[in-house]
Amino acid sequence: MKTLLILRHAKSGWKDEDIPDHDRPLSTRGKRDAPRMGQVALEQGLVPDLVVSSTAKRARKTAAKFSETCGYDGPVQCEKQLYHGGPDEWIQVLCDLPDQHACILLVGHNPGMEQLLHLLTGQYVMMPTAALAHVALPIQQWQLLQDGLQGSLIQMWRPRELP
Repeated sequence: MKTLLILRHAKSGWKDEDIPDHDRPLSTRGKRDAPRMGQVALEQGLVPDLVVSSTAKRARKTAAKFSETCGYDGPVQCEKQLYHGGPDEWIQVLCDLPDQHACILLVGHNPGMEQLLHLLTGQYVMMPTAALAHVALPIQQWQLLQDGLQGSLIQMWRPRELP
């Protein structure tokens, strides 16, 4: 059994409209919510073995703040094809990962995150910024994701629903 954590990047800032989309930073709320979601993962015993992120600044910063709070101390693997990538790109990245990783955290953008969650679980769930989904996958090897398997959405956390 593999565990997949899907995290939409935290709220980004729009103060400087001249900054390219790829380089937008986290907003004050985003800087607060990313570590809160890391705390949720820690409390649930869901510390990832590997963190994979889009190369966008807001995604990388979300991954870093989440990782620091949940206790993940490994590198964040950044993949440029995941910046605005769809489910096919996310699946391909997952299929190429070593099987030694039992729990992987993906950090990215919508609509790709919601589409990936739907593809893997058959459930359409809205993922606002910093939402975290816990998906159980009935596989032992990441490459088996290509076979169209059906995973289970175990839990969804949204920052605004937390105490």
